[in-house]
Amino acid sequence: MTKVAKKFAVKRTGAKKPTLLSGGNPQIAQAHGDAPVQAYIAAMPGWKREIGERLDALVVRTVPRLQKAVKWNSPFYGVEEGSWFLSFHCFAKYVKVTFFRGTSLRPLPTGESKQKEVRYLDIHEGQFDEKQFADWVKQASRLPGERM
Repeated sequence: MTKVAKKFAVKRTGAKKPTLLSGGNPQIAQAHGDAPVQAYIAAMPGWKREIGERLDALVVRTVPRLQKAVKWNSPFYGVEEGSWFLSFHCFAKYVKVTFFRGTSLRPLPTGESKQKEVRYLDIHEGQFDEKQFADWVKQASRLPGERM
């Protein structure tokens, strides 16, 4: 974690270490930019932190002019301000990646949603296909984002 991210996490939460919510999801104050996303990733427990670092690095390498934010205790990634194509969230046994226009991706990410266009990817320890993920990120970043 960078000094800026640590300082941000301490300043925003008022604590030295963010609280882990249900399933081990870090509680990070809603904010825009790289610093809150890095604070979230640094607070991810155990093996999930490495997955968070890899997800973030792949998105950064794949998408130019990237926007980042933490909303609802989850990192969000987008191309246009206020418009998001991807998010992820910690659960007890996996990290869930949300592709907001996932039904347009090929091949389809495996996880279905009750929301019409959303698809999920559940990443369990030791199971992460970086090549496929990077391809989905490239596709997703070219689609209209979800306004939130």
